Amino acid sequence: MTTMTGRVPKGQIFRDLLKSEKPLVLVGAYDALGARLIAQAGAKSLFIGGFSIVGARYGVPDVGLRAYADIAAAVRDIVNACDLPAFVDCDDGYGDVKNVVHTVQGYERMGVAAMMLEDQTWPKRCGHMAGKNVVPVEVMEAKVRAAVSERLDPATFIFARTDARAVHGLDDAMRRAERYLRAGAEGLFIEAPESVDELSRIGRAFSGVPLVANPLEGGKTPLLSPAEFAELGFTVIPYGITLILHAANAMQKAIVDITSGAFARRDAAMEFRDYLDVIEEPSWAKIQDKYGGV
Repeated sequence: MTTMTGRVPKGQIFRDLLKSEKPLVLVGAYDALGARLIAQAGAKSLFIGGFSIVGARYGVPDVGLRAYADIAAAVRDIVNACDLPAFVDCDDGYGDVKNVVHTVQGYERMGVAAMMLEDQTWPKRCGHMAGKNVVPVEVMEAKVRAAVSERLDPATFIFARTDARAVHGLDDAMRRAERYLRAGAEGLFIEAPESVDELSRIGRAFSGVPLVANPLEGGKTPLLSPAEFAELGFTVIPYGITLILHAANAMQKAIVDITSGAFARRDAAMEFRDYLDVIEEPSWAKIQDKYGGV
């Protein structure tokens, strides 16, 4: 399927990647610079999650302090920075079914390829933090039905996430996942299983369904390799917070290096010329040279 402009919709590209990439490994971008670096590294898709966005853009934890308008501003910047199909974590849709539809359609208009909705109560929390709760299963089912039925493009891929493992146990989480599939979700994410055995149970129970595994540094889920997750039945592996952890560490060390007067880390930085290449300065220079002006 192609659009009137002759371009394949991003949602269809993402669907094709689910079939061709076993598993589909995604690096999480939290800003436009990261998106450019991910694309220039040869990635085929990317992930966008709220944890990194609210930390980088607003300096706050992922505990419901920022909602759709705040996060959407970052998503727009990231999507505009490269042509990769983006998989976006939409939290709980930021309200009731009306808000879910508003969120899904808003992201579709930005060019987002795939989205994930979760069943946490608001204010939500990072899936590997304590203090979570979940809504009644019927509330989430309604959100899934609304998202799937009211999306602007049937190619837009909708995942459903449940955080019930930490609240009511794995059995309840798996029952919820089954109901979300029946409500129309096309892929599933059971957040924060705590052992390889739990991961294996999930993979066996939902064989053939696109499954997300979240190898979060310092989190509750075992940090397996992508190949090991694939062996257990998982098909989408987003590294949602890896870049921000590395970036924060590098910035912290650079700040100490400068403020201490040591200046011992100058050679650890990216070269100025290489940075200009990342942000595509040469192409803008060519436009300036071609058309002139001041």
